[in-house]
Amino acid sequence: MAKEQRIGVIGIVIEDRSQAQRINSILSAHGDVIVGRMGIPYREKGLSVISLIVDGNTDEIGALTGKLGTVDGAKVKSALVTR
Repeated sequence: MAKEQRIGVIGIVIEDRSQAQRINSILSAHGDVIVGRMGIPYREKGLSVISLIVDGNTDEIGALTGKLGTVDGAKVKSALVTR
């Protein structure tokens, strides 16, 4: 049975910029499900914010959000819809 395809957004708030290389490595490894990416440093608050547009099955997107969720100093939230 084919996995259900999803389209959605993932928001990442990074409180520890020293984790940027690890986050970028995870994003690169899962680049096949990332349609678009925008990253903004919010210097006044000492944060960085990344928003992703994703398109993939639940396993692929879950693997990406799961790995991002293990990064210390990063908060991850997603909103997905079935297509």
